[in-house]
Amino acid sequence: PSTGQSGGFHLAVDDVFFGRSGLSASANYHAGGSRSAYGADAQYYLLPLGGYINITPLVGFRHLQTDKYSRDGLNLGVKLMLVPSRGGGADLALSQSWVGLGSATETGLTTLSVGYAITNHLRLSTDIQQQNAKENYDSRVGLGIEWMP
Repeated sequence: PSTGQSGGFHLAVDDVFFGRSGLSASANYHAGGSRSAYGADAQYYLLPLGGYINITPLVGFRHLQTDKYSRDGLNLGVKLMLVPSRGGGADLALSQSWVGLGSATETGLTTLSVGYAITNHLRLSTDIQQQNAKENYDSRVGLGIEWMP
């Protein structure tokens, strides 16, 4: 929306778990209009997996590029997961993270994601992201088709 309704694409690998622990890694790339972003994060789910709610701190690296600024650096944040369906077919995630936390170029990222599994291996999703920097506020809405191995 903040880039004049221009289209783009988003490619991601989410929640690659390390063994049976709550530790996972995610990476993504987004490009559209005059904006692009990429990064990778590690997160650790604090509650047992498979429950209706979970929370995870995240740490990683993020690069943000717009027509007004360019940022990269340490990405720190937290994610709240809600899974309202018994079989895990639907979920909702709200995350808040900051690139360059505490610096003059600190940029906040707020993301709301909703997903629904239509088969065992195919999922529909949508996400809304607000990018808050001192220079500008940017927003993005995405619709996705996800494959789950």
